[in-house]
Amino acid sequence: MSKSVLLVNPWIYDFAAYDFWLKPLGLLYLGGLLRANHHTVSYIDCLNPRSLPMLEKFGKAPKRHAYGHGRFFRQVVDKPKCLEILPRNYCRYGIDPDIFRDELGRYSGMDLVLVTSMMTYWYPGVFEVIKIVKEALPGTPVVLGGKYASLCYEHAQAHSGADWVVNGRGEMQILEILKTIFGEPIRFLPDDDDLDALPYPAFDLLDQPDQIPIITSLGCPYRCSYCASHLLHRKFIRRHPLRVVDEIEHWHRNFGVIDFSFYDDALLAEPDLLIKPLLHGLKKRGLNCRFHCPNGLHLRDIDEELSRLLFDSGFKTIRFGFETSDFRLQKSTGGKVENEELRLAVIHLRNAGYAPEDIGIYLLCGIPGQKTADVARSIDFVLSCGAKPILAEYSPIPGTKMWEEAVAASPFDIRREPLYHNNSLLSCRNDDFSYEAYRRLKAKLKSPPGNGGFEDGI
Repeated sequence: MSKSVLLVNPWIYDFAAYDFWLKPLGLLYLGGLLRANHHTVSYIDCLNPRSLPMLEKFGKAPKRHAYGHGRFFRQVVDKPKCLEILPRNYCRYGIDPDIFRDELGRYSGMDLVLVTSMMTYWYPGVFEVIKIVKEALPGTPVVLGGKYASLCYEHAQAHSGADWVVNGRGEMQILEILKTIFGEPIRFLPDDDDLDALPYPAFDLLDQPDQIPIITSLGCPYRCSYCASHLLHRKFIRRHPLRVVDEIEHWHRNFGVIDFSFYDDALLAEPDLLIKPLLHGLKKRGLNCRFHCPNGLHLRDIDEELSRLLFDSGFKTIRFGFETSDFRLQKSTGGKVENEELRLAVIHLRNAGYAPEDIGIYLLCGIPGQKTADVARSIDFVLSCGAKPILAEYSPIPGTKMWEEAVAASPFDIRREPLYHNNSLLSCRNDDFSYEAYRRLKAKLKSPPGNGGFEDGI
């Protein structure tokens, strides 16, 4: 007998949040898998920027961009005590809790509720969702999964209020939970190593999707010291490029979706095996779509051919992970890119038609022991290459190679309290790289170009 399962995407509680093509992809993949196992699936998105009750209540919709990104609804709330040191508004991003309660009233017959989680320090929204679900649907088991649940598993078990906490990939675990609680047989279980065997995510449950995320792989061939990719996905596995084209064509032709975002960490790695045949496949089928890569792509394999393919295929948003121009730090954090590789990649991208402001280069700031001058030199180097530097504030992640170094360097108790992982705090700031020095760098990045370099002005 099939069960009724409710999927919930929680609020974000933070000092700042913006919808850079954000969707709960793992949760919606589980929705597709549950349907393949004959279960009925429903969905509530607490971040829904198109919520009609919110429009009726507040009279104004969040500003959205034509490419499918934009603002969330936002309400200022009380800061947790441990975050009062930061003199900024702390907000709940998403729909009003009373609207969420009203929506839950439509799902009184649910057999199971699945709640996802993203950043480790966004757990307050997760906890509030679980608390309200428990009040509105008493006796209904609640399962928590996602990044926070996996990276802070013990914290989630102890404090979330969920009946089950899933650590890592959830496909097999969710079906086993249904079997344990209800005796439900597993009718369809895809091979863990074959991503193309998974049913498409349940994107049809979204409220007028203005973009859809696509994933071509799980895991990453690199082991960068600050990144949790290999913790969340133990193996690097990929889809067949033409199956990815099939999925893009499905959502484009059947649902009218034009904008697609790529979520994976290694989209451009070994380009002859994935991205090049994928782009040739898109061209062959005449798909007129736009693509966005906000995650931070690897640029080591960018050459003249790949640059032209990306530009001609409609890749409008391209961001690359460079992290630092300091050779020593490049080696110690993973060695995935060197300065000359960035310089050559930007030349190829510029020749293909991209403007400097189109080529976003992420630079890590606030890592343990970092100096202000190190960040300033990295900014100057990116500018000298003809690209756009973007500061990416470091957030310490449990289990990564840099974690113990972060614990030792941080003035905050990051081991016990995930709220201190918040990148707005600069959790590993020091006397040299202070919050004030960071603000000066940010302000200078926003100011009109001058004659002097960044290092000259700090």
